[in-house]
Amino acid sequence: MGLPKLIEIVPLDHPVRAEITVPGSKSITNRALILAALADGPVTLKGALWSEDTQIMVDCLKELGLAVNVAPEPEEPCNRSITVVGGGGRVPPGGTVAEPLNLFVGNAGTAARFLAPFLCLGSGVYRLHGVPRMHERPQAALFQALRQLGYQIESENGNDRLPVRIGSEDVVRSPESQTEFTARKEAPPVPKQCHVSIAESSQFASALLLSARTGGWSVEIVGENADESAYVVMTNRLIEAFPKHGGTFHIEPDASSGSYFWAANWLVSVNAWRKDFLKDTPYPKIQGQFDQVWQWVDTARARAKTGAVTSEHLAVSVLNWPTSGWQIDADFPEFIPLPERISREDQLGDSIMTAVVLAADLWSGIGLEKRERGIHFTELGRLRVQECDRVTALRTELAKCGAKVVEDGDSLTVFQDRLNGAEIETYNDHRMAMCFAILGLKVPGIRIKNPACVKKTFPNFFQKLAAPPPHGLGAEVWEVTGDQRTRRLSGNDLFAD
Repeated sequence: MGLPKLIEIVPLDHPVRAEITVPGSKSITNRALILAALADGPVTLKGALWSEDTQIMVDCLKELGLAVNVAPEPEEPCNRSITVVGGGGRVPPGGTVAEPLNLFVGNAGTAARFLAPFLCLGSGVYRLHGVPRMHERPQAALFQALRQLGYQIESENGNDRLPVRIGSEDVVRSPESQTEFTARKEAPPVPKQCHVSIAESSQFASALLLSARTGGWSVEIVGENADESAYVVMTNRLIEAFPKHGGTFHIEPDASSGSYFWAANWLVSVNAWRKDFLKDTPYPKIQGQFDQVWQWVDTARARAKTGAVTSEHLAVSVLNWPTSGWQIDADFPEFIPLPERISREDQLGDSIMTAVVLAADLWSGIGLEKRERGIHFTELGRLRVQECDRVTALRTELAKCGAKVVEDGDSLTVFQDRLNGAEIETYNDHRMAMCFAILGLKVPGIRIKNPACVKKTFPNFFQKLAAPPPHGLGAEVWEVTGDQRTRRLSGNDLFAD
């Protein structure tokens, strides 16, 4: 039947030891699909994520006429082995002015942005469009850079957002109309240099870089920390490591998806530690035992960094944790217990949302001074233009749970406290659903609306919460009808499709 519209997560009331696998990295998978399409021969991507966002990219490549074969991988149900027969830099042609080749990108920001420069390498007219939210998300910096390279980018609504028509260097806007393209017989030389701002999204730079070698483009990246942007660094490293002439490429697990289970480990382990060692000791009286907590945490951190998956100090661990340094969120275990300040720009990527929700829990950071001053999350501006305005959404939903959260510009300050259950609006945002579901492992009464939105990046997330250890957490997940739990969910009922 699939996931219902409203579910409740029941807190774990027993110790859990689990070794969780998470699907492949979405960021790497969709980058690799573009590089594979430009390669000189067939490329097989092993461990590729198979979720809504990556399926959209595969569907677009197929719609273009590229040969793509998808095969299951038994080790992880949401991974696939994907073989793309590259065109050696040749992109299949688009349509005409009257009938452009339509490509639907849903709400997949990586698909929308990575495809735009890729399509400029073809000929004819292409049209990118998606869901209403995708039509609201920023694209202007990318489109302006492509125009600098001589390509015709026509936003149908005149706002430099999707829907958009893309013409290669042999098509231009018709003199008779501002919304149509017409072929031109003698194309002038196309400039090969552009600059792009990553102030709103580093995906703009990554999109250009993925196709730059084939297009012969020189891309100047501008904006804060342009040379050190984690996702731009990932793109450059991926380009260098990729088998350009065909072969096999292995995609590592998604660190952002793994962050939920590292957070679960902290909630489950600390809760058990508190029961075993502190019992009912009031919070202000435990200062003298902090050394024990820090020793415990340091050991867990050290084990995590070396890739160990079994330890008396880890209740929940993530198998095959990425160690390449490509994913900024692979550092997430280093931030537990939470420090007093975390930046979205240079410390954590999307997993900062996991940290924000975790910060509201009384035990997320050790030390009364943190409880009094709060935990500060800074430089969150890019979160506002993703699947939803994530900054406001986090503040709003945490407030429902009884947390004190102060929103100041693009920063959030979260104060630790004892939380209550609430019905969580997810805004059709997969990360909102997963962050608050993890909180439900400790806080009674957490209910998640539209849980199926996790299909965007992690379709079997709730299956992993409910599966028995050691491959799941063994949590109870219930369908809620009206105000009552009506059916305990398991198996396929927990898969998001």
